[in-house]
Amino acid sequence: MDLLGYLLAALIGVTLGLLGAGGSILTVPILVYVLGFAAKPAIAMSLPIVGTTSLVGAIGHWRSGNVQLRTAIMFGSIAMIGSFAGARLAAFVSGGVQLTLLGLVMVGAAFSMLRGTRAVLRDELGSDSPPLAQSPGVLAMTALGIGLLTGIVGIGGGFLIVPALVLLARVPMKQAIGTSLVVIAMNSASGALGYAGQFDLPWTFLTAFTAVAIGGILAGMQLIRFVSPRALRRGFAVFLLALGAVILYQNRATLLSAVAFGNAAALHRAVSTPSPRALPCC
Repeated sequence: MDLLGYLLAALIGVTLGLLGAGGSILTVPILVYVLGFAAKPAIAMSLPIVGTTSLVGAIGHWRSGNVQLRTAIMFGSIAMIGSFAGARLAAFVSGGVQLTLLGLVMVGAAFSMLRGTRAVLRDELGSDSPPLAQSPGVLAMTALGIGLLTGIVGIGGGFLIVPALVLLARVPMKQAIGTSLVVIAMNSASGALGYAGQFDLPWTFLTAFTAVAIGGILAGMQLIRFVSPRALRRGFAVFLLALGAVILYQNRATLLSAVAFGNAAALHRAVSTPSPRALPCC
């Protein structure tokens, strides 16, 4: 692994440490477009990297009292089911489709961060609020959906977990960041188990990459007191939007095929459905 790979590994960790989200979504693009791995092995490789790095960060937040363990276990347990299922389903999906989905998720995450930062901060509840979801069903479906995304495209899902914890589980923002890292670690472990046996992973490389990412997350946790979370989220959202657009462009053939298939299916339904005027009147 060259110097650029080490720097990008550190970036993943720093982002996770500062935001509790986002860093994991960079792992697959770095492995594919910078370090030259194929899409499917890169997705499988990203999960132990993200999971281990997040676990180290979660321990630090837990020591600082910024983890609601009960909430993390409830949310993470459901997400693990989705993550394992997603990893198994990924065997039936091409690497191009997985990267296209990743690009769409990155663009969606960017818009969510750009539009949702003010709302999340405005709706953030105080530390005296009970850590119980107002809508357990919605929270469970959110956790399951995030798990599926983790298994299929190799993301930790922190950019979705943090607002879900704040708005649905009534977790204060600072604790949501630490709690999300626990969930990401659980989610990634389950997804990695789902990919077990599908690929021979380069464990020497993974160990080195993960070690640097861990150093990054420890640094990010120290820097969090000096950085404006709002400005950081917005800047990172713009970066995600640009990177997601590049990934979609690289996989434009797959994206255009999906759009064409959708249009053809819609046309078929329109032709197959009898017109109201064609129905007998008596």
